[in-house]
Amino acid sequence: MTKIVYEIVPHDGGWAYKLGNVFSETFGSHAEALEAARIVMQEQQVGDEPVEISYQDEQGRWRDEYSDGGDRPEVEIDDPHQANSSL
Repeated sequence: MTKIVYEIVPHDGGWAYKLGNVFSETFGSHAEALEAARIVMQEQQVGDEPVEISYQDEQGRWRDEYSDGGDRPEVEIDDPHQANSSL
């Protein structure tokens, strides 16, 4: 099973969550960034219909993959400013 870890970090004068080297939008407070990450974390757990997925990898190349809609990852929030949360 794939594991995704969102980190809550200071970013651009506010707070953001990030996955790898990709940042979310900037939020005005730590609490707002944490809540946004929790929403994204919960959405990661919702199954869906089979679909073709296109995404850009770390090297900037576009990739295409098939998802059967039921292969949900384990998701965690890493927040050094608060106890870790996982779903």
